[in-house]
Amino acid sequence: MSIEIPPGLTELLQGYTVEVLRQRPPDLLEFAVQYFTRLREKRLQDGDGEPLRRPPTKGVNFDGEPMQTESNGEEEDEDDDDSDFEPPGINRFSRRIAVCAEAFNPDDEDEDTEPRVVHPKTDEQRCRLQEACKDILLFKNLDQEQLSQVLDAMFERRVQPQEHVIDQGDDGDNFYVIERGLYDIFVARDGQSRCVGRYDNHGSFGELALMYNTPRAATIAATTEGALWGLDRVTFRRIILKNNAKKRRMYEQFVESVPVLKSLELSERMKIVDVLGEKNYKDGDRIIAQGDKADCFYIVESGEVKIMMKSKTKAGQEGNQEVELTRCKRGQYFGELALVTNKPRAASAYAVENVKCLVMDVQAFERLLGPCMDIMKRNITHYEEQLVSLFGSSMDLRDPGK
Repeated sequence: MSIEIPPGLTELLQGYTVEVLRQRPPDLLEFAVQYFTRLREKRLQDGDGEPLRRPPTKGVNFDGEPMQTESNGEEEDEDDDDSDFEPPGINRFSRRIAVCAEAFNPDDEDEDTEPRVVHPKTDEQRCRLQEACKDILLFKNLDQEQLSQVLDAMFERRVQPQEHVIDQGDDGDNFYVIERGLYDIFVARDGQSRCVGRYDNHGSFGELALMYNTPRAATIAATTEGALWGLDRVTFRRIILKNNAKKRRMYEQFVESVPVLKSLELSERMKIVDVLGEKNYKDGDRIIAQGDKADCFYIVESGEVKIMMKSKTKAGQEGNQEVELTRCKRGQYFGELALVTNKPRAASAYAVENVKCLVMDVQAFERLLGPCMDIMKRNITHYEEQLVSLFGSSMDLRDPGK
């Protein structure tokens, strides 16, 4: 039995799919009803000269506002006079379309022919910029030529205390790397704004709005005088997104297989793919050291990592001998404990043979892994149970000094 696809079906569904991807409606079913109703009206209008009167529809329109349940004749007549079919309006969750509606294909070689943005810098500025960018994960996978173009395009911005660098809900224009200063992260929910984190003289922000053409997800406000380096959205998309597209193809399937991330929505996992960096270690390399300040979260992509902790002496002092607690293999993670508890590293991690890890910095960890936090906190209890079996007494991992 063969199935024949009706003529026009492919084009019809492609048009709808493009609009969904372009506008990202919150309700796909409601969007479909509105989209195909408008399409049918246009067809009748073109063919018979008489548009089909739209029936009243409950729910929300494409601007995210409540729809009227009763029609207004004058408004409908004015709307029906439009001779050109207009795609459904943009909803409030897709405001980025106003400034970045242009199509972007990461695989399009023509993108490389666009004029390069260059902001001249002194030798002293260049040195400061390179120092600020050396640990930025989004730059880790760039080749030398790409990194040089990014550094050329970046510009310096000085900020004052209480100055808002970006505001939640605004369109995204630049990606920022912090050179110095303290910056609080505020997220408004249910009419209340609360501080969810802080950047302390290093880090970066602003990439998600540029990657996904969405409004800013948080407000970043300076609490001290500081300095930032900005990268315009055109250069960011041309270089960073093209590089990330290659990385995305490599890591999508792997990230979906990581157990702790399965509680996330697909879109949330894809955002994680975009902020991951890659680090390689040789046999015996120390990846993290007990007592160090936590700055990254690690997922093992290949190889094996052993987690070691210094044993305690009879006097309760930290000894020199390390005891192996566990081993992490492909798909398992480590380094989250210190980030969850805001304490120094409670153990050390060493590479067993060659190891490749995917790495997420602390700021991205706090922004993107909130839904996984309960799972990670439950695992702390499991870690403590392991310590009891190894050392014969309870040790509080929330405070490695005990």
